[in-house]
Amino acid sequence: MTKVFLTGVTGYIGGDALYALHKKHPEFSYTVLVRDDSKSDQIKTAFPGIRIIIGSLDDYELLKKEAASADIVLHTADSSDHVVAANAIAAGLAEGHNASNPGYWLHTSGTGILTFADSDRQVYGEYDDKVYDDWDRVDELTHLPDHAFHRNVDKIVLEAGTKFADKVKTAVLCPPTIYGPGRGPVNQRSRQVNALARATIQLKFAPILGAGKSVWNNVHVHDLSNLFVLLADAAIAGKNDNGLWGANAYYLVENGEHVWGDISHAVAKEAAKQGFIPEAKVEHMDFQTAVKYGGSTWGMNSRGTAKRASKLLGWKPVGPSLLEELPGIVKGEYEVLQK
Repeated sequence: MTKVFLTGVTGYIGGDALYALHKKHPEFSYTVLVRDDSKSDQIKTAFPGIRIIIGSLDDYELLKKEAASADIVLHTADSSDHVVAANAIAAGLAEGHNASNPGYWLHTSGTGILTFADSDRQVYGEYDDKVYDDWDRVDELTHLPDHAFHRNVDKIVLEAGTKFADKVKTAVLCPPTIYGPGRGPVNQRSRQVNALARATIQLKFAPILGAGKSVWNNVHVHDLSNLFVLLADAAIAGKNDNGLWGANAYYLVENGEHVWGDISHAVAKEAAKQGFIPEAKVEHMDFQTAVKYGGSTWGMNSRGTAKRASKLLGWKPVGPSLLEELPGIVKGEYEVLQK
């Protein structure tokens, strides 16, 4: 029986990934790490028979032990920034597996790593024509500057997948703005656009940074989860196509892009249409204020082209567009604010 160890299942990404994987493979043996025992009942209700362990990402030995005994590790809990957890998973997979029985690590990073140029020059809301490519120029993604956001943890995963390539098979999934209703047992709401909608309702205007011309990719959460499932299927099938795992297995996960200024206008229009604000109003906001509202990304560029998943796994996004989901996002944030 395939054993899967997951982190972050009470979160948005991890919860939806668990839903999708469990729906495809209810026969798998699932172990999930939960930091808050009060949420265990929600998980058990949604997924009877699942094994829950209580612990934090700082519990190095616990994570190492679980990674060593799992066939597949799906890591989403603060996965792009928590060094201790990444080191524990790397060590556990290396110690618990061998060439004839490799362990697979599906790791969640994020395209905030591509914003370092904007951060370096502290210019927000301006257009940047730089577009990354996870197939023809993947080397650029796997060798980003050390000071780039998430880069320190990316390096841990990439090193594990190269130093122990025979027994540790790694895949880094790098999603951008994620949207759409999650199907997990606890958190079913995303952050970036949701935070913009929430701020708009609170302030009675939609914030816009600088010229509003910065561009960011996006992907529906269900499409992201579909890629986790495809990689898990490849793992249990023992597929080892060139570039599927290891040094070049860096997967941008996107289905198009949006201009942040356009999204601000669309959110304002939708909030006004639903009667949550008096008029479709947009006002400029400085970066530091935006950060307080959860909008550090609204003025930055993060652009890439997802080719690897399509070429190697036949991944094809099928979820509704960001604009199609926008009415639900705005309504959902209004309802949260009423609680």
